[in-house]
Amino acid sequence: IELAAAGSPPVQHKLSLPYPAPQVAFGAIFLGSLPAPQGVPGCAGEIHGFQGCIRDFQVNQKELFLIEEAVGGRNVENCEVPVCAHRPCHNGGTCPRNAENWFCECPKLYSGKLCQFATCDGNPCGNGATCVPKSSRDAVCLCPYGRAGILCTEVISISQPSFSGTDAFGYTSFLAYSTIPNISLSHEFHLKFQLANHHSALEDNLIFFTGQKGQGLNGDDFLELGLRKGRVVYSYNLGSGTATITSEPLDLTLDLHVVHLGRYLQEGWLKVDEQENRTITSPGRLLGLNVFSQFYLGGYGEYTPELLPKGSRFRNSFEGCIFEVQVRSSREQEFSWPGAPAGQPSSGRSVGQCRHSPCSLIRCSNG
Repeated sequence: IELAAAGSPPVQHKLSLPYPAPQVAFGAIFLGSLPAPQGVPGCAGEIHGFQGCIRDFQVNQKELFLIEEAVGGRNVENCEVPVCAHRPCHNGGTCPRNAENWFCECPKLYSGKLCQFATCDGNPCGNGATCVPKSSRDAVCLCPYGRAGILCTEVISISQPSFSGTDAFGYTSFLAYSTIPNISLSHEFHLKFQLANHHSALEDNLIFFTGQKGQGLNGDDFLELGLRKGRVVYSYNLGSGTATITSEPLDLTLDLHVVHLGRYLQEGWLKVDEQENRTITSPGRLLGLNVFSQFYLGGYGEYTPELLPKGSRFRNSFEGCIFEVQVRSSREQEFSWPGAPAGQPSSGRSVGQCRHSPCSLIRCSNG
């Protein structure tokens, strides 16, 4: 047998037998770990699961395609190139390498997620708001959840979040919640929404999203819901391909739309209003949804959509009201809210109180 690693010279070990070695038929090849310790010879020692990235796998002269040719698997994620390797920070900003939650450390004269803006001298924004320069004389205050006004000085109580999509300054309104736990193998969502106008249903609008941090790779896991050409679109990727369910066109005479959706392993389903339930099976063999980002409702906080996984390409944020959002990770659980908002709308004018809605109120504490 021969082994070579990291470009080092191969190491060999030979064993002479007094008789011809018989042909041996091997079973399945397990990569990374074993589903159960049964059947492992004692001389093999204790088996521990591998943690890391395996990028290529070749047996003899045959290259095995890790995802397409696998007959099973669980908790497999996409090999992720660190965001900092792409040098996303502008104007001399630095990006801590191998950071789990990457960010740009900006020089004194710059601000913004990617250090793309000149600084706001004497930050006029209050209450934890983000000051974004638009020119040498103009700046915009992006207010945190529960604040409004030009300088984010007004306190507002939001019981029914109203989203404005992209505002005049080019920023989206959104709410961000902590990562929803235990939805790897199963999840179920109930929500209601009210459109700002009929035109907003015909655009490419994101309702909610959660996923890996993303490098624009096909294998990135994600879960999303949105509107496209007047239909509700539900998509998820477990790492081996995207599954998408598209509803019938919405009845725009309805003031209120109700959405139920879910997934168990590879099987997903979507029901909108009084339409028939639609189902789908995700491609490939992978069963688990591995997502790390926050749960974004109504929009997304990234300045750079190219860092999102492919498949999540809704061009606009939601325009209207989203309420009564509930989730559970198994049928044995009760439905619950995603949690208190951990993110912020992009400006004080972007998220506000829904008006003239016949539904019950969603209660969101200030976050």
